[in-house]
Amino acid sequence: MAAPGTAPIHISLDADSAGAGTDDLLSAMLRANPRVSDLIFSPGRQVQVQVNGEFVPVEVTALRSLTADDTRRIASHLIGNNKSAIAMLREQGYCDISYALPGLARFRVNVFIQRGSCAVVMHVIPTVVPELAKLGIPLEIKNILGIRSGLILVTGPRGCGKSSTLAALVNYINETEACHILTIEDPIEFLHNHKRATVHQRELHSDTPSISQAVRAALRQAPNVIAVGELKDRESMALALDAAESGHLVLSTFNTPNASKTIERFVSAFPAAEQAVVRERLAKALRCVVCQRLIPRRQDGERVGVYQIVLAEALHDFLHGGHTAHDEKPLCPSAIDRELERLVRAGIVDSGTALAHASDPGALSKTLATE
Repeated sequence: MAAPGTAPIHISLDADSAGAGTDDLLSAMLRANPRVSDLIFSPGRQVQVQVNGEFVPVEVTALRSLTADDTRRIASHLIGNNKSAIAMLREQGYCDISYALPGLARFRVNVFIQRGSCAVVMHVIPTVVPELAKLGIPLEIKNILGIRSGLILVTGPRGCGKSSTLAALVNYINETEACHILTIEDPIEFLHNHKRATVHQRELHSDTPSISQAVRAALRQAPNVIAVGELKDRESMALALDAAESGHLVLSTFNTPNASKTIERFVSAFPAAEQAVVRERLAKALRCVVCQRLIPRRQDGERVGVYQIVLAEALHDFLHGGHTAHDEKPLCPSAIDRELERLVRAGIVDSGTALAHASDPGALSKTLATE
């Protein structure tokens, strides 16, 4: 059975769907369903959107399946005169950009070449910077955000809201600390206004040629807090660790399912001869790991955030104990699985969905079987 909200969406447009009419098409797609999270344009298919994690076709008047010319014109409209994005698309076959519909929405856009034609995926970025309480993040995180140095990592699978969590952490510091915050993003998603803090945001390609160069330069720009959209390679990980050790609070994200795999991915990025030293450095610098999932609710298909915060003491013991990514227990029992159990018993999430997102499905299944 289809999830709620996944029936085809019908929209009517007076303007051409591509080129100059692209903004009209985007606006109509967003207004058709308030829970649209992603828009997809692929040759040979109808326009699609993602609603509550489900792909939904969009039936547009006078537009059936998109052609390669349609998607090329849409991509060209979104990229505009961004020369670095054009060069990257030509040289590497993809590019990441941001795009805005003033007064309506901002997007993180990926344009890529497939079978010789353009495809476009657009992720909707809310116009309001999220707050910790509204996301449901345990408020114990506030105690950690008041520290002056160290490394905080937000982890989880792709599409689970890590960027929103990172933005909420930055926003809380912005509201509560008189400090200098520097973000390095690919591309910039949420726009942060100066509040108690002064916030500077740098975007890959338009403001800096690489994440690593931006982190290296940040050490000379007097920030108290450095937020990096994602640590993707050894050089950026090493520089983030250097910054955390030299009196900066560093926030970033990792595409890993839990804290132990986060640590192992970080350590294994370095040569074997350096890994013992990196473990020791992480044990001193890592303040917490925020693990999260977005789980569809039973009633309406909207997704609810489920979080686990693993604190420094457990991380320190794990790193000094020589554990591997297969050893989840030393990092403490999974708060995510306990929260999934609570949601199932409250009738908010069905058991099959909970088991699909659990850290230990076997253990959770046994727990749910008991009254």
